[in-house]
Amino acid sequence: MSKRIDFYFDFTSPYGYFASTRINELAAKYGHQVDWHPYVGEEFKPSNSGTGLSQIPAKLKYQKRDIIRTAQFEQIPYQEPSVTTLDARYAARAVLWVESSLGEAKGIELAQAILRAYHVEGKNISDTQTITAIAQTIGLNSEEVLAGISHASTREQFRAEVDLATAKGVFGSPFFILDGEPFWGFDRMDQLEAALKRKENA
Repeated sequence: MSKRIDFYFDFTSPYGYFASTRINELAAKYGHQVDWHPYVGEEFKPSNSGTGLSQIPAKLKYQKRDIIRTAQFEQIPYQEPSVTTLDARYAARAVLWVESSLGEAKGIELAQAILRAYHVEGKNISDTQTITAIAQTIGLNSEEVLAGISHASTREQFRAEVDLATAKGVFGSPFFILDGEPFWGFDRMDQLEAALKRKENA
């Protein structure tokens, strides 16, 4: 069996951000590595999408309370972003380009930096200037990252990633796949760990 976990996340998802602070440690505990897959939920095909929380006022109100409560309970730094609806495709493309050009570890480092910038520092990650500035903080060349975001091959890679996620049945953030078994949600990480334990003891 594979020793890898697929981790799908949308940069604007608070629960995806929460998961990003724990998933590598959890995987390493059981000798696994994590493949990070950034995506933008709006890009999914209709078969994998549905009514958003913003269209259901009662659920939206509950979710806002639950996000803050979860962050406090889990002791994860969090500040509600000032901009809650934005296009994170530049962020996703930047991470994909860095992974392809500079290696998986650097791509993950950039993803973590972007997630912190949005969910802790309140930065607007929908524009390339912000993304390249974040990239600079981890030692990347801003001009190279900007060129990578705009390159045709990166756009094609992003589209292919979304198509593959759709084919795998991904529909939310965070979403994990372990040996073909899907787990949706930060609150399913305990079940993911249980599956890793069973695998280890098999």
